[in-house]
Amino acid sequence: MSAGEAKEYLARREIPQLFESLLNGLMCYKPDDPIEYLESCLQKVKELGGPEKVKWDTFVSPEKKTLPPLNGGQSRRSFFRNVMPDNSNFPYRRYDRLPPIQQFSIESDTDLSETAELIEEYDVFDPARPRPKIILVIGGPGSGKGTQSLKIAERYGFNYISVGELLRKKIHNTSSNRKWSLIAKIITTGELAPQETTITEIKQRLMQIPDEEGIVIDGFPRDVAQAISFEDQICTPDLVVFLACSSQRLKERLLKRAEQQGRPDDNLKATQRRLMNFKQNAIPLVKYFQEKGLIITFDADRDEEEVFSDISSAVDNKLFANKETAAGPNELDCSLIMDSGDAVYTEFDFEDQGIVLELLKEAMVSKLGDTKGFLIDGYPQELKDAEEFESKIGEPKLVLCLECSAETMSSQSSENTETTEDRIESYYQASNPLIAYYESRTQLCKVDAEGTQEDVFLEICKTIDSFLKKEEAAFFSPEMQ
Repeated sequence: MSAGEAKEYLARREIPQLFESLLNGLMCYKPDDPIEYLESCLQKVKELGGPEKVKWDTFVSPEKKTLPPLNGGQSRRSFFRNVMPDNSNFPYRRYDRLPPIQQFSIESDTDLSETAELIEEYDVFDPARPRPKIILVIGGPGSGKGTQSLKIAERYGFNYISVGELLRKKIHNTSSNRKWSLIAKIITTGELAPQETTITEIKQRLMQIPDEEGIVIDGFPRDVAQAISFEDQICTPDLVVFLACSSQRLKERLLKRAEQQGRPDDNLKATQRRLMNFKQNAIPLVKYFQEKGLIITFDADRDEEEVFSDISSAVDNKLFANKETAAGPNELDCSLIMDSGDAVYTEFDFEDQGIVLELLKEAMVSKLGDTKGFLIDGYPQELKDAEEFESKIGEPKLVLCLECSAETMSSQSSENTETTEDRIESYYQASNPLIAYYESRTQLCKVDAEGTQEDVFLEICKTIDSFLKKEEAAFFSPEMQ
């Protein structure tokens, strides 16, 4: 490798920035075991998404970032006075130092209150007392986080914190403050509010309610860096609720909310930017919480009561294991399929298919060593999704198509008539070419779904049994010997 190629590689991989951040961390903390410290830093780099996500101060805590001001340059000025003659015939003129340029940083502005500074130094929760249960509710803008968070808080008697409302209230109450005026502009354009400022506001609010049994936090974190900061400065959450919703439905809800509520960050440009930020950050964030076993995903592209019913069952099971839980239809279907097929059931109702395929691939790879097969529900939904699946994962052995009339679909939907009709029409437009594609390429089996749930399930079992027998017969046929 030539010197030019080596330089190009280091620059492309952001290696100098990575080394700088690691070196700054070492100089700042001076750990007794530098190897262990560097290993922990590199693990955090992976969680953040790679070296390109690292900044020079990634491994420097907030209280160690601000350096004391220089002492007005007095020593330097006295030096010049000693070496530069005062003779008026001297050809160069001595100038006084210019006043320093005023600098401003949102995260280090001098108008931060003493309360905020003290919060950096103390635990949010009293270590001598039981910590309240913490539920984080995340999802795209317009996915129903506020609605579901309020329902969770009301059902379990928890306190509700909307991070967006915290910030908007702070902006309203400190409209003349330069720092918060800048944050208001950032939020209005659809960008994320500064991380440390947001964390500080959450900590302030949590310290005001120390006696709560549980707390539901709506709209935080938005990316992996915020998740790590929350765990470092506050605690590891007990449960993360992820509301998955199609991009089209998110746009519709945001436009409707803009008409009804008039929020400044619901303008068209900001909405597009927020959706883009969500798509960029969703996969790494979901993966981060999946690895910790903290997250449960729910299809939020349904009636809010249906969504809440599923969330309630999950919260009962996760946080209140001694309570009797009522499994919804998704859990029932899952148990039936797991018992009969000995397969891994992975449900993806998230209609943003680029994100779905990445999560689906991750889930399949993690189970390759201990499963006989995969049963995937609700994917693909369009022809392009099927082609993408085969390109990145492989061709399916069997495709089941549950057929029923539009009237049956409509009768099982809890949405209003107009919305249901639109969704059914969209389904037919997308599914017809998809079905034709699989009929020409693989084993497509159509199942009559007009009967009861038990009847349809039995028919599916017969179809799968027949398929597996054919597979077994083909394997042991003379042609395969």
